[in-house]
Amino acid sequence: MNTATHFTMFSFAGLFALGLPLLFFLAFTLLLIIGMWMTFDKAGQPGWGCIIPIFNIYCLVKIAGKEWWWLLLYFIPLVNIVISILVLVGVARNFGKGVAFALGLIFLPVIFFPILGFGDATYAPGTPPVAG
Repeated sequence: MNTATHFTMFSFAGLFALGLPLLFFLAFTLLLIIGMWMTFDKAGQPGWGCIIPIFNIYCLVKIAGKEWWWLLLYFIPLVNIVISILVLVGVARNFGKGVAFALGLIFLPVIFFPILGFGDATYAPGTPPVAG
């Protein structure tokens, strides 16, 4: 095998090994951004807010029906994990979804934010969630 063929084989393998995971990462990121954008729009927040760091958390806190100072709790280590869970449960509740959907938002946001954004869920803060 000559050097040119050997180099081409390894270049293709490297491109495949690095390019394919990168492609999946970009696709999942784009899907999450689009889903969050639509969810923010449904809740009366600016859709572009989902791509601005810290402001997106502020918007999520508002969508969850929490006070603005909950944003500050995100900066406390370990407390931010609990607050993130509570905020996502609040988001699910304000869209009329239950605890199971909130668990989906927590563990599979790339799937459940597009469901909120493109589905028939409506933002109605203060309404009781449906079962499930």
